[in-house]
Amino acid sequence: MNSAFDWDIDFDEWCALASTDPHSFEKQRQHLVNAVIDSVPEDKQLRLRRLQWRIDKVRETSGSPLAACIRISDMMWDAVMGKGGLREALHILSQAEPEAVPFIHNKPKATVLPFRPPCN
Repeated sequence: MNSAFDWDIDFDEWCALASTDPHSFEKQRQHLVNAVIDSVPEDKQLRLRRLQWRIDKVRETSGSPLAACIRISDMMWDAVMGKGGLREALHILSQAEPEAVPFIHNKPKATVLPFRPPCN
């Protein structure tokens, strides 16, 4: 995965660490999560920290890692499909008058350049 954040995660090492030293694993996991949040623009960090807090509470209160995974997956689906979710927001934007959403509908027009057919 290429991104602005330098991912250097060896799954096998992390899996072994989680099995042999759960406390160290959790410390490193938290350090990595914080590093990712710190790497995003400052105006987005508070929302991400709040989301991570919710995720951590789900993990703490679930009976097993699988139960936590299912509950976190449900949270993601609610964010997409639930009331006030991404699907609803996209629908509202698609129905909006162009003047109401200038950053979507009133972008400057660009000149489309024709491509030559490939040479045979």
